[in-house]
Amino acid sequence: MSKERLKNPPKKNLRKRIAAGWQVYLLLLLPLMYLIIFCYVPMGGLVLAFKDYTIADGIWGSAWVGFENFTTFFSSYKFPIVLRNTLTLAVYSLLVGFPIPIIFALLLNAFPKKRYGKVVQSITYIPHFISTVVMVGIIIQILNNRTGIYGNLYMLLTGQTAEDILAKGNLFKHIFVWSGVWQSTGYNAIIYIAALSSVDQSLHEAACIDGATRFQRLLYVDWPCIRPTAVIMLILAAGGIMNVSFEKALLMQNDLNIAYSEVISTYVYKVGLQKGIGDFSLSTAIGMFNSVINFILLMIVNAISKRLTNESIF
Repeated sequence: MSKERLKNPPKKNLRKRIAAGWQVYLLLLLPLMYLIIFCYVPMGGLVLAFKDYTIADGIWGSAWVGFENFTTFFSSYKFPIVLRNTLTLAVYSLLVGFPIPIIFALLLNAFPKKRYGKVVQSITYIPHFISTVVMVGIIIQILNNRTGIYGNLYMLLTGQTAEDILAKGNLFKHIFVWSGVWQSTGYNAIIYIAALSSVDQSLHEAACIDGATRFQRLLYVDWPCIRPTAVIMLILAAGGIMNVSFEKALLMQNDLNIAYSEVISTYVYKVGLQKGIGDFSLSTAIGMFNSVINFILLMIVNAISKRLTNESIF
């Protein structure tokens, strides 16, 4: 056998490779079918954004209107309101909700009592498994100005009825974001805790010999090891920055805070399904606009990350 043949052995054709690992491909079949049926096939419905859809004519029989639906949305008085609210909640959530799980994971990893650290870790996971409906119900019950914990404490300390903070629009973003931080911090920290578990302990030992404090070890040993993971998570978070939680925003809305709580996802729902409007074409156009912005942000953040840190998802 020639030396070149040994260096470059012939590759198996695709059919033989599939036959050799058919069990793996069989396991991939169900998730692949799920993606095709529920993710790729529905994308054909995006054509509604460029049509004047009517049920009688159907998706393909409805008249083409080009970018008329987008023009209608951009010229609507609701456009600056929902865009401002969406960006406010999204950026606020990212600035607060992204670093806190990292800090929590680093502090938990540095905790000397590992048994107590596991207890804290388990307790912080629990809120993630509370459904959005139940979570909003808890928020409303706690912050109720008459019967909630907030209202009772205020009455006890001042002797007066508390202000209804759920009706104050300017406080909506703080309640929305910080309740989300409380609910998701423990769960979001899992991936960072897993990354920290793979840190070579000899690095810590060498740092201790050199006289490094625990904070210095956290800063110069732990953080560099999880930084690639954090960068990838930041890129993915930026790609979904416009996807503000629809259920939570809708359930927390009321007539007094609607000017601050109406986001793109809730507006799409109301235009398409609520209040008898039923304008599926306009709601599709709004949803498509939201997805395009997410895609552009994903590409921009990925390019910046690749240039600055050499870390990227593609």
